Amino acid sequence: MRRRIVTLLTVMAFALVLLDCRTQPVPLLAGGPVAGWPVYGADPGGSRYSPLTQINRENVKHLKVAWVYRTGESLTGEAAHKKAFEATPILVEGTLYFATPSNRVIALDPQTGTEKWKYDPGLDLSVSYSEFTSRGVSAWRDAQAPQRQACSLRILAATIDGRLLALDARTGTPCRDFGQGGQVDLKQSVGRIEPGNYQVTSPPAVIGDLVIVGSAIGDNRRVDSERGIVRAFDARTGALRWSWDPVPRDPKDPARATWAGDSADRTGGANAWSILSVDPERNLVFIPTTSPSPDFYGGERLRSNSYADSVVALRASSGKLVWHFQVVHHDLWDYDVPAQPTLITLRRGGVEIPAVAQATKMGHLFILHRETGAPLFPVEERPVPQTTVPGEQTWPTQPFPTAPPPLVPQKLTPQDAWGLTFWDRGRCHDLIARHRSEGIFTPPSLEGTIAFPGFLGGTNWGSVAFEPERGFVVVNSSRLAFVVALIPRADLQKARAAAPESEFGRQEGTPYAMRREPLLSPFGIPCNPPPWGTLAAVEVATGSIRWEVPLGTLRDITAIPLPFRWGTPNLGGPVVTAGGLVFIGAAMDNYLRAFDVDTGEELWKARLPAGAQATPMTYRLSENGKQYVVIAAGGHGKLGTKLGDYVIAYALPGAPATQR
Repeated sequence: MRRRIVTLLTVMAFALVLLDCRTQPVPLLAGGPVAGWPVYGADPGGSRYSPLTQINRENVKHLKVAWVYRTGESLTGEAAHKKAFEATPILVEGTLYFATPSNRVIALDPQTGTEKWKYDPGLDLSVSYSEFTSRGVSAWRDAQAPQRQACSLRILAATIDGRLLALDARTGTPCRDFGQGGQVDLKQSVGRIEPGNYQVTSPPAVIGDLVIVGSAIGDNRRVDSERGIVRAFDARTGALRWSWDPVPRDPKDPARATWAGDSADRTGGANAWSILSVDPERNLVFIPTTSPSPDFYGGERLRSNSYADSVVALRASSGKLVWHFQVVHHDLWDYDVPAQPTLITLRRGGVEIPAVAQATKMGHLFILHRETGAPLFPVEERPVPQTTVPGEQTWPTQPFPTAPPPLVPQKLTPQDAWGLTFWDRGRCHDLIARHRSEGIFTPPSLEGTIAFPGFLGGTNWGSVAFEPERGFVVVNSSRLAFVVALIPRADLQKARAAAPESEFGRQEGTPYAMRREPLLSPFGIPCNPPPWGTLAAVEVATGSIRWEVPLGTLRDITAIPLPFRWGTPNLGGPVVTAGGLVFIGAAMDNYLRAFDVDTGEELWKARLPAGAQATPMTYRLSENGKQYVVIAAGGHGKLGTKLGDYVIAYALPGAPATQR
């Protein structure tokens, strides 16, 4: 188990005039509840909600496999170690579309799982990529083209080698009028690139005739890492329409004052690697940004670093800033904004308020007004522990929402040490006692700091799901402590030799390298008490947690298949249906589960052939009237779950299962 949990260390650390987006959106990508799943998060705002009710609390126990598709993708060496099958298919005009970890785009018949076509972008697999995943693809319908014209419906996908692709949805052939022969090179104008470290791992956002992409940038390498610019391209031609840099390079930008000296000119990162959201009605795109580079030492970028670690709303048609809300000031913990900003409606005093729910690694859930960014529950700036590292200046306060309460514990003391026996509990007690541990936002130190929650804590790219009738935000979280230490550069070689299983970041351009590892007992079990993963429902009208349950068991991560429901660290997200159900994989045991949305009771689970570190989706077909639930089960190399190449659909009995 130790080896599998240790692999967590490297995870993540993933027209000539612009269209005025007040134009009526194409029905394919319209907002609001959908019976299908035309966008990665079900709708452009990422609600992950389906109004379907055929599968419900009463009959979910009868779900059976309807079909199985296998991609045939088999990776070896470093690629296999980093592979993560995180895809969520979309259903567009009668076809399922998704991408594999090596960016092969595949189209399936949604009733049988039969392959319609496959497109291979030809990645150079000899390159050492920082991440080896693709979470999904997007679709765009050209309202000006005849229905059956080639490329009138396009599948848009981005790659881990920095390309944006446009494919004909019927055949999978590149749309030659898009960019250069069907692709746009995203590696332009982002600074010096280290091979394999400038990528796109999340699906593009689509609004009007624009396709908008962020980027995933390898962490902890150097101060002047690649620029984290967000760009919008014409969906017909691939021409660049606008770009926005989350590091304020313009001296006239008011945010420039939050970056000391000329640090904004040389700092990279602050990129948006996760999923973007759009609000077509308001002509807004919502950007979740990350830490400036490098993650764990900010002496070369002093002050609060505005636009980084923030939810940012841009005018979609122009890329102009509308508002921003920073969830971490001067980030030193890799507490980037990992989750899609989910567009919800908050009902208060009989009034419906358009809002954004932003989940974070800290376990904070910020509820913001969608049009202004103003918090809808008070946010307090509270004093936090300060640095002892020469050259660093910690920001004195951090923002804490007064509601909802934190979804994960935020302090770990020696008295909290956990273990299976008195002996390993004592060892954990001593490990905690020897490191600096003063609660959340305790800064990295030379002697070593306990980060709790760690960089894999709280909510990650799986994001949240919103149940509109109850006003519930359903969210899964991880709880795992890490030790982070800064190492004077002259001592790096010695430190590597002393801790060969630890993760190191060189942080070039600073006086310090970085070391981190999970805080584990000698048995390889977390020193913080379980549950190590949870699923919860938050009532957004009141900010209260309605229920919380452990997510996952130890069955597949120990030598003996222990059934203990202590929860596990998890990657992937939930979906909610009007049938009163929450479907989720995500945990480190190989199951897809269904929970009661009102109580959190587990109602059903299906054993999977590999890990399900992906978000499921659901749809109903007019051809046979059946509702399906689909999950990618291909495992996660860094998390250490079982690898595979499966896409599996479940439905209520009534048709024979098929396998392709």
